Amino acid sequence: MATRRSPLVRRSLGAAVALPLLLSGCGALGMGDGDGGDGGSGASASGDVGTVVTAFYPLTWITEQVAGDGVEVVNLVEPGGEPHDLELSVAQTGEVADAGLVVYLSQFQPSVDAAVEQSAGDRSLDLASAVDLLTPAEEDEHDHADEGHSEDEHADEHGDEHADEGHSEDEHAEEGHSEDEHADEEGHDHGDEHDHGDLDPHFWLDPLRLADAGDAVAERLAEVDPDNAAAYEDNAAAVRAELEALDQEYVAGLASCERDVVVVNHDAFGYLDRYGLDFHSITGITPDAEPTPAVLAELQELIASDGITTVFAERLASSHDADALAADTGLEVKVLDPIEGLTDQTADEDYLSLMRSNLEALVEANGC
Repeated sequence: MATRRSPLVRRSLGAAVALPLLLSGCGALGMGDGDGGDGGSGASASGDVGTVVTAFYPLTWITEQVAGDGVEVVNLVEPGGEPHDLELSVAQTGEVADAGLVVYLSQFQPSVDAAVEQSAGDRSLDLASAVDLLTPAEEDEHDHADEGHSEDEHADEHGDEHADEGHSEDEHAEEGHSEDEHADEEGHDHGDEHDHGDLDPHFWLDPLRLADAGDAVAERLAEVDPDNAAAYEDNAAAVRAELEALDQEYVAGLASCERDVVVVNHDAFGYLDRYGLDFHSITGITPDAEPTPAVLAELQELIASDGITTVFAERLASSHDADALAADTGLEVKVLDPIEGLTDQTADEDYLSLMRSNLEALVEANGC
């Protein structure tokens, strides 16, 4: 488990497995030596939040940017670990139980869902309820529709969380969420389970949705530690500015490309559709799923008809399927990182640098 002093689905993945009963003092057990990622440089907060436990790297990064020097941020996933596959140890379950706040994404990691429900429901923030998640159909509708949109237009699409913190039920209903899912929400989740249905969890690949997550983290931290609310708000505003700049880099970099079809290893990149790209995956929502013969045949036909030059693999998942498809079709294999976690190769990088590396890879592969 990674600790740091920070400066600043599409499908349900199955029912959560039962966790061992917590013993008194369990949280005092040692943590692992993973890396939570590089922190930012914002206003310092040193209140009584305690440790903030985060479920996996993108949530760790945005929490670090918002939290401040005085808040310890823990990443439950070890470097090189695949967050989809996370099974909590007794020590990690104790860390969840003892945390001042748990930031997680429901239905992405069943073992984390179970630990939160068991022992941290009133000290949690479920970003699946704080960020506008899309279904595959909505991602297809947004393909090209958002191309070239300004930051203000995107903010209008997701609601202005600064002007109307908490999001009303009507706003969520208009965004495709049912009233029942959000009837008890106040802009964040305190442990209630929600059925997010056929939603894509990889929202952090949209920089502006990650900025929305930062606002939700700031709001929740302010409730836990009101004395430092202004620092959290300032930090969230600072990281939003960075993420809006990153968004504009994507808009400019992908504005004119020879090709718009991208073949990737697993179904994680749908939120990048709004930059005018069309992603096709070898496997499904989890990278260890087996590709079907029908999907492989469709991809081979697509590669031949669209002049695709590259198939993208990942660092945290096996490249076997991408390598096999590339060998059959004569393509290059390059890395496109879904940024679900860090590895030894990327330990010195952070979300922003990895997103910029992804942009460079897409520009090169698609002739932009």
